[in-house]
Amino acid sequence: MTAPLLPEYGRRSLAEVMPALLAALGVPGPAPALAVPPVRAAVLLLVDGLGSELLRRYADDAPFLANLPDLGPLTAGFPSSTSISLASIGTGVPPGAHGLLGLALRTGGELLDTLRWTAQGSRLDLRDRLVPEEVQPVPTALERAAAAGVAVTVVSLSEFEGSGLTRATLRGGRFQGTYALGDLAAGVLAASTSPGRQLCYGYHRDLDALGHLYGPGSLPWRLQLAQVDRLVELVADRLPPDAVLAVTGDHGMVAVDRRYDVDTDRVLSGGVAQVSGDPRARHVHVVPGALDDVLAAWTDVLGDGAWVVPGEQAVADGWFGLPVAPHARDRIGDVVVAARGGTAVIRSRAERFISRMPGQHGSLTPDEQLVPLLLAPPHPRG
Repeated sequence: MTAPLLPEYGRRSLAEVMPALLAALGVPGPAPALAVPPVRAAVLLLVDGLGSELLRRYADDAPFLANLPDLGPLTAGFPSSTSISLASIGTGVPPGAHGLLGLALRTGGELLDTLRWTAQGSRLDLRDRLVPEEVQPVPTALERAAAAGVAVTVVSLSEFEGSGLTRATLRGGRFQGTYALGDLAAGVLAASTSPGRQLCYGYHRDLDALGHLYGPGSLPWRLQLAQVDRLVELVADRLPPDAVLAVTGDHGMVAVDRRYDVDTDRVLSGGVAQVSGDPRARHVHVVPGALDDVLAAWTDVLGDGAWVVPGEQAVADGWFGLPVAPHARDRIGDVVVAARGGTAVIRSRAERFISRMPGQHGSLTPDEQLVPLLLAPPHPRG
């Protein structure tokens, strides 16, 4: 079995992006691992689901993106999923430090849906009981920038204003809600052209959504990639000369064709107290005394479809970055599973919608881990 692609924390991961942009803006701090030239304004556009391998494979659908200077590929981190990557970008630290370690996160004895900040499988809002600033206590890079006198703007979907995930990962900036590509482009351009030092974070969701629904590389996905390509070109064409647009993704994606269902498989569920994480990256929390049996059962059932290791080994091998903070340690499974090939470990009852999706991500394969960091200086006007 080939080895997993471990994230390059501290050198070439998503956690290094914001520190590089802050340094480019003149915000004091440690020397960044990535070099971005000095600028007055920096825009980071996160395209959800934009993986380096996918962009390389479908470069003809995104010629502008494919020809931009790339400081990557970077590694997303583990698990390679949106909540985790947003926290790594927003804080500038690895998952083991910020503690968001899965779409479904075990914290306070509950399973938290970190995207919606609700109890898993319900609509119960947990922002009062599981306070986002306490679940993810690391100060954000946006807060650092604002404290240094940089104007900070978050341009994202209106429905995310004040959400648990926004509060946990992107607190510190003025929020500007969007509804479509046009006001996303207008919002980041308004921030970049405002006077003084400016840091703007922009977010685009739809490429990831269509990859989940139809599969990465499907016709709907490719047509959406073409729209993203045009979006980036439009922004770059109007960027002021003392600004930079950095474009990255939070993860790549794979198509799954082999599903193992923890909710119906008695072998996989035996000795298990809770299962958190994502279909491609699972934390298995076991009942007392069951670790060896659960590890053996999951290794046998999944075979070459996953890397299955004790949680202590995943920590020691640096899957989450080192050191792991005390508030994060209990959130890591006694057994940690990273899927390979087209495997997904689903929960058909607890996670009905995501379990059916043909496109998934979260693991330690190149298709999921590698993301670009594209730099678009002002585009010469014809």
